[in-house]
Amino acid sequence: MYKKGTFKWKSLMVVACVGLLLFLTACGGGSTNKSAVETSKERDKLIIGVKFDTNLFGLKDPGTGEVRGFDVDIAKAIAKKLLGDENKLELKEVTSKTRIPMLKNGDIDAIIATMTITEERKQQVDFTDVYFEAGQSLLVKKGSSVRSIEDLKSGVKVLAVKGSTSAKNVKEKAPDAEVLEFENYQEAFTALKSGKGEALTTDNAILLGMMQQDANFEMVGGNFTDEPYGIAVRKGDEQLVKLINDLIKEMKANGEYDKLYEQWMGQKPSAK
Repeated sequence: MYKKGTFKWKSLMVVACVGLLLFLTACGGGSTNKSAVETSKERDKLIIGVKFDTNLFGLKDPGTGEVRGFDVDIAKAIAKKLLGDENKLELKEVTSKTRIPMLKNGDIDAIIATMTITEERKQQVDFTDVYFEAGQSLLVKKGSSVRSIEDLKSGVKVLAVKGSTSAKNVKEKAPDAEVLEFENYQEAFTALKSGKGEALTTDNAILLGMMQQDANFEMVGGNFTDEPYGIAVRKGDEQLVKLINDLIKEMKANGEYDKLYEQWMGQKPSAK
């Protein structure tokens, strides 16, 4: 038998708990299904995660603080389509390791950061259509005995970046080599220049940017993987995926995509 006071107290506790749950959900303590299209319009700003250390895609000028590159220009185009002004854009630095956690935490609306579409990543994020076709290769000092993936044998040190598909791929394709992983591409490239490894591996387009920074290095062996880049958004954000896919199609149809590609890569994109 319940006492009157006990019943009232338990009822009040249930009401309080329900109220607290609703409050936390309303304040963002729970997950939300609101699209980044809506939230960016509400704040009148789009927040995109890009790399700050990757020449040709996203590289920060230490003098001016400006971040420039192909990925940055794609982000500007999205901001213009969504908010009518490419300047209504905030760029936040991400690395291969931090980008998915930052997206999940709501720190950024999307990732445009040389991110290869993989089945494993699709479990955590949603991807747009491919916006850039790359392939993994090797960067070595000119005159190096390493000429291809077959030369990555026991005793050879290969440099890569944490959280990248490149690190995973090279471990599978050259299991006898020693893979040293760094936080970002600039650290890995600095390590290569100082002789901490015989080769650096990542996507050919990123390696091209490193070659432009230092002519003492060259790519060898061709591509040994396909690396299709996609723009990542939070799971279920179909509205933002559609907006970006429509924009990519528009840019390819009106020639704007080819113009940007040639500006940064120095050549026209190959037909595919």
